[in-house]
Amino acid sequence: MNSETIFALSSGRPPAAVSVIRITGPRAHEAGMRLARTLPEPRHAAVRILRDDMGEVLDEALVLRFDGPHSSTGEDVVELHCHGGRAIVDAVLLALRDLHGLRDALPGEFTRRAFESGRIDLTEAEGLADLLEAETETQRKAALTLAEGGLKRIVENWQARLLGLSARAEAAIDYADEGDVGSDPSLSDDCGVLAAELGAWLDRPRVEPLKDGVRIVVAGPPNSGKSSLINAIAGQEKAIVTDIPGTTRDHIEVPLSIGGVPVLLTDTAGLRESEERVERIGIERARNLAQSADVLLWLGDPEDAPVHDRRILVHSRADLAERFHVPEGSLAVSSVTGAGLRELLSETSRLATEVLPGEGEVAFNRRQASHVIEAREALQRVVAVEDLELAAEDLRLARSAFDRLTGRAGVEDVLDALFGRFCLGK
Repeated sequence: MNSETIFALSSGRPPAAVSVIRITGPRAHEAGMRLARTLPEPRHAAVRILRDDMGEVLDEALVLRFDGPHSSTGEDVVELHCHGGRAIVDAVLLALRDLHGLRDALPGEFTRRAFESGRIDLTEAEGLADLLEAETETQRKAALTLAEGGLKRIVENWQARLLGLSARAEAAIDYADEGDVGSDPSLSDDCGVLAAELGAWLDRPRVEPLKDGVRIVVAGPPNSGKSSLINAIAGQEKAIVTDIPGTTRDHIEVPLSIGGVPVLLTDTAGLRESEERVERIGIERARNLAQSADVLLWLGDPEDAPVHDRRILVHSRADLAERFHVPEGSLAVSSVTGAGLRELLSETSRLATEVLPGEGEVAFNRRQASHVIEAREALQRVVAVEDLELAAEDLRLARSAFDRLTGRAGVEDVLDALFGRFCLGK
């Protein structure tokens, strides 16, 4: 339990209709009574006149009281719902600062206390951080699924099954005849079933493209209309357009939302043979980006297009007379007239959704996936060995990986970085 009591403005910056100031910690109720004189019953709201220690009226506010451990942080909590003027909020915060044993909260400290008291696990905290940063509807829904315990419930099921497997392994060891380790014939098979289930989850789309944007790479030879297409899609001049080959030396990234899908539209250097050192570096980067793209828009000759699972062959500059013929399988697009742009964006959006988790589905981030990989590898070793004592150790390692996934153990190195993403009052 934390010995310090903290407070912060937990709503948006004033001015506003209402501003919410939260207090949590062992002195929260005492602090609330110092300002409001009396507090309502737990989990009830009541109107109170707030006064400082000199008796001066600060505001007429709605006051709520929560008793730990049945609160958002697991501690005693008081919320002051004040009028949202700057002067009122500043006066109430100043009155709280003058009270002994209280201090301003650090960014994310309320959520960190909820995690440390066991009110939420690390996956829910990560979901809340993503929710605060969400900019699109798909990001919001994915973050909300995580914040509401979607992954937590799945992992709890895995942990319960794994604990049962560990108990069976230990029982076989403990009750074996002297000199004989004993066996559990179905233990290996059951570990294989769980390992396969973890593998299926690891094959699902990850959350990073949803958070960082699906990388849409526009590639092709020089003067094929890449930069013009980038500008047409973005709706503004993002890339320099000239008829001089090699104008784009390095890639340009433009974050956008296409059909509600967050994307990172990337312009690249024209692919050609070059003797100029700087241009060669840009061309090599362009090739690497084309290979790693989530979706590739190829503006060159279809026969020269890189092999890619999600590729659109774009017949650019289709407004020019010499570009009248459209190769089979290509989509005719003109950045000048806008012809074909709608069809291109529709197909791009369709392919982009293939790398995203389904709406409302749980998706791993890199940290979470790394611990699931550890657990799966430990279970696969159980399947491969006959020594039950080694199997019991691997099952313990799998349980440890899940503990790190949920934040029960071994995560101190990630906590500061995670809660530093939060704003004050969360």
